[in-house]
Amino acid sequence: MAKLYVLSGPSGAGLGEIVKALFAARPSLRPVTPVTARKMKAGEVDGVGFYFYDLEGWSALKESGDLLEATEFAGNDYGTSRKLVLSELSRGHDVLLNLPVERAAQLKRNMPEALCLYVEPSEQVLKARYAAIARNSFELAVRLEQAEKERALSSFCDGRICSDETEKALAEILGKME
Repeated sequence: MAKLYVLSGPSGAGLGEIVKALFAARPSLRPVTPVTARKMKAGEVDGVGFYFYDLEGWSALKESGDLLEATEFAGNDYGTSRKLVLSELSRGHDVLLNLPVERAAQLKRNMPEALCLYVEPSEQVLKARYAAIARNSFELAVRLEQAEKERALSSFCDGRICSDETEKALAEILGKME
């Protein structure tokens, strides 16, 4: 039976690389295009990157219960459509989503059968990654504080994966997908 997998973790966890490797390793995995109520930018195409809705359409999605998770960012709404996820699952495709922890928690409440994994490096590795990109000690402290807040919110996750070494993390995630 097809399954929904959700990965979450702090900035610097290496999720982008891990997700790309998972799609390469498991051709049966499918992403689901997110939905949004923001206006299309020049060159964007509906269904590529996002499915775009006007405010009336967005309200209808919310009222129908179709949104497994949703958030507002910079005055725009974003989310994941239950109908799109179920469509892939009904075709026998496993679905993989990479979501911020707060959005992953919403999804887990609305679809408890999803396997949610929290992916994060060790504290030492995370500090080193942040130190390499932070412009100053204040920014470093803010990033570390945000990562700690996200970790505290991740108790709903079904497991934790250490991403210090991408290949080991990938193997562990693949093992949980079997």
